[in-house]
Amino acid sequence: ELQQKVEETELLKMELQMLETERVRLSLVEEKLLDVLQLLQQLRDLNISKRALGKILLSTLESCRDPQPGKAQLFQVLDTLRQELTACDLLHRQPPEQAQSQRSLSNALVISC
Repeated sequence: ELQQKVEETELLKMELQMLETERVRLSLVEEKLLDVLQLLQQLRDLNISKRALGKILLSTLESCRDPQPGKAQLFQVLDTLRQELTACDLLHRQPPEQAQSQRSLSNALVISC
């Protein structure tokens, strides 16, 4: 009976460890998904065209064509999509009014020197 309790305890420990591993994995997926959604929100605010967004998505899917196990492929697609969205030129451009005010400021600095 004592041996059976020890075995049950070991099984429960292993199950708990597996659950903790899955919790960490899900947390990482959630982080990546939140990053992707924030980037998509920023692009929407910049009025990116559906065509440009479609190209980014197709590029991501094309680069993740190699078949992998389900969970690994999910990580790869999310990570690649985040990288593609981060590299999008529109996110690195400044809004026209901000660029204009910075040009005016830099011109004023040049003149004042």
